[in-house]
Amino acid sequence: MFEGFTQQKIDVGDAQINLRLGGAGPALLLLHGFPQTHVHWHAVAPLLATHFSLVIPDLRGYGESTGPAADPEHRNYSKRVMAQDMVVLMNEIGHERFLLAGHDRGARVAYRLALDHPGRVVRLASLDTVPTLDIWERMDMDAALGAFHWPFLAQPAPLPERLIGNDPDFFLAHLLSRWAGSPGVLDEAAVAHYAEHFRKPSVLEAMAEDYRAGATVDLLHDREDRVAGRKITCPVFVPWGKRYTRSSPLRIWQAWAGDVSELCLDCGHFIAEEEPQACAAALQEFFSR
Repeated sequence: MFEGFTQQKIDVGDAQINLRLGGAGPALLLLHGFPQTHVHWHAVAPLLATHFSLVIPDLRGYGESTGPAADPEHRNYSKRVMAQDMVVLMNEIGHERFLLAGHDRGARVAYRLALDHPGRVVRLASLDTVPTLDIWERMDMDAALGAFHWPFLAQPAPLPERLIGNDPDFFLAHLLSRWAGSPGVLDEAAVAHYAEHFRKPSVLEAMAEDYRAGATVDLLHDREDRVAGRKITCPVFVPWGKRYTRSSPLRIWQAWAGDVSELCLDCGHFIAEEEPQACAAALQEFFSR
């Protein structure tokens, strides 16, 4: 995986971010989601590297990146702070403006970055994700059963950390099989990498804090933007997998941005891993406009 890419770690203040760098062309920042690491992008990276200079980090606390201890207001793992990590990171490697794609939790960091730092993001792709505020507002019985991990991981420490930590391999395998479009579609080496890091108590804590922020301070920031009428100013692209999301997220995103396009793919949640050729082609086309 990531043949020809370099790996380094960059201090961004109270976190140290592990990342891969490779390719040539306009800068494209790729952000992974839960319960994964930067390896989520392993299949599309070689396809995109011929067109873009790729920056592929682990989010703070995930994978080989480190983060600070939890705080009572969960601000240390808010999407605003995690987005600021990426602004500092891109400054450090010399990219003032860049293209941006995120999946799952990384997509939440990505849209927060686009809202908080509009001058930095040229184009934004949000893979199989809608804004956090919309998730909670639409949470009914069916949605709660399907997205049980949202309220579970948002429970006060150390409940989810202790329960998941009792058998992290089982919990990870359950989530991956539940969200993938078909059995065995994910690369075994990638899954082994996710499992290696998912077992770390520090990663479990960071992931739970990520979701606690999603139920508190992240909602505050989203509501403030909605009340202020603040929207994403760059073009937004929303690919989604119909075996997971099941209905178009376009209308939701049109409330957050003026220029939104979508693409429906016949796969589950992990678009970049399940349909790497189609995903890479769609991202290349969108980011090359």
